Amino acid sequence: MRYFIEIAYKGTKYHGWQIQANAYTVQEAFNRALSTLLKEDAATIGSGRTDTGVHASQQYIHVDTSKPLQTHPHLYQLNALLPADIVAKNIIPVAAKAHARFDAISRSYEYRISLQKNPFLKDMSYLYTKPLDVAAMNEAAGILLRYEDFTCFSRVKTDVNHFLCTIHEACWKNSGDLLIFYIRANRFLRGMVRAIVGTLMEVGLHRLSLEGFEQVLLSKNRSAAGRSVPPDGLFLTSVVYDERIFERNDKGE
Repeated sequence: MRYFIEIAYKGTKYHGWQIQANAYTVQEAFNRALSTLLKEDAATIGSGRTDTGVHASQQYIHVDTSKPLQTHPHLYQLNALLPADIVAKNIIPVAAKAHARFDAISRSYEYRISLQKNPFLKDMSYLYTKPLDVAAMNEAAGILLRYEDFTCFSRVKTDVNHFLCTIHEACWKNSGDLLIFYIRANRFLRGMVRAIVGTLMEVGLHRLSLEGFEQVLLSKNRSAAGRSVPPDGLFLTSVVYDERIFERNDKGE
């Protein structure tokens, strides 16, 4: 039986989502708790990878089990086993071929910049107090929607087959003492959002013109783009699927 489990986590003390040989990750912590609950090895597949220190307010995983899972009481039991900075929010039965990663239609991220020191936002935002031209940053963000090749914002050493992404939305908004970058796309490259934010901040500081920003995209060269901003402010906020993926017949197909 295959299930999707909706989870969220504070990524501060983890080396990203995906299991690594010599580092503690969210997936490792989650697999341990789920294996204890099921009394069998649980191998999960996530909707995507988040890097060290990155958070998720919504992430989906899928898992195959030999025993049926129910929202109650298994959700309560699973959360009792999970660390305090990881929560399971829902358990959803899905078709046997449903895939948390490959069936995702779009993913959304937010990058949160704290405009003044706030102890309650420590590890959950990037403190940056220099003035930024948000209007110029939004003009540059709009340019992203006209392109599909984002090689310039990808980590140099990565195992993807191509660097093409379709960005559906990219904009900055003020929310109190936070400046938040919203971006939604069909897929993201490793390090892509943090590199985009770092480059847009160069525009906001008037160190890079709109024409220069477009030249960065055309260069397909990571060294032409801006710095990668710290992970603290990055959140995976939404993963969207076709609703039919959650429809399962009596045979689980």
